[in-house]
Amino acid sequence: MPETPDDAVFHAGEQALQRQDGSREHLARLGARIVQDALPEAHQAFFAQLPLLVLGAADAQGQPWCGLLEGAPGFVHAPEARSLRVNALPGADDPLGACLRRHGDVGMLGIELDTRRRNRVNGQVLELDATGFTVRVEQSFGNCPRYIQLREARAQDSPLDARPPLRAARLQGEAAALVRRADTLFIATRVARGQSGVGAGADASHRGGRPGFVQVDAEGARLAWAEFPGNRYFNTLGNLLLEPRAGLVFPDFASGDLVHVAGRTEILDGAAAAALEGAERAVLLHVEQVIHRPAALSRRWRLLEYSPHLGG
Repeated sequence: MPETPDDAVFHAGEQALQRQDGSREHLARLGARIVQDALPEAHQAFFAQLPLLVLGAADAQGQPWCGLLEGAPGFVHAPEARSLRVNALPGADDPLGACLRRHGDVGMLGIELDTRRRNRVNGQVLELDATGFTVRVEQSFGNCPRYIQLREARAQDSPLDARPPLRAARLQGEAAALVRRADTLFIATRVARGQSGVGAGADASHRGGRPGFVQVDAEGARLAWAEFPGNRYFNTLGNLLLEPRAGLVFPDFASGDLVHVAGRTEILDGAAAAALEGAERAVLLHVEQVIHRPAALSRRWRLLEYSPHLGG
């Protein structure tokens, strides 16, 4: 069917997977009613109460990285509907530090672990200074609460660990063990603006499952996870279809450790995907860079309940 003007919010990669899925016609009718170019009032209030923000951006070589920024509620706020201010910056050992620059693309995911609410914002950095950055909102949309594990924050924050980050080309030791037991990961992807036109840029998203939902091979050179049914927008997979590089971050909410993984992906379907929990699709990532940052998070979180949408 011909694409409508409203449908321009989805780029070529997203549209291709929507066609495969059979959701193309339905989503084409909704278009800009799903993905808006400004923050609704409810989303402005949501971001202003967050203590945690997921951030995705690409370095000078185009490699996406994903990370977490923390602050007291209010550290993220909307001066007006088309901009979002973040009064925090990546730490000195955070790979995102080399990714933030004026006019650079960023993807942001606001997530409340204690309510399972989440909303996405994608855009460009308008201002970058010593205390934070301001983003021009280009895409704003909500996500369903599926697969988010319910957690509550502990009463006191913890001091940052003085140990230096551990860098490697493969997952090994404590970093590999953390990934194998993880129940949550965040993923950053991107599509260059000249490559896909409207809807291109950076994006940050969430994946959740029972511990072990991410499989790591014996050498720590590859990892894979099943893609569970979601909103059918295919924002993440649509980006990976056009640009296969991705950046992951695995948080250990109990210790505060973060493991960042960067590499190239393959989208699996058919028998290869079905081998992972019977999924229709899965993602295989070839590991190229690993950064393990001990106790990088100041806040600790206690697991209350796994998502009721997860089996097992």
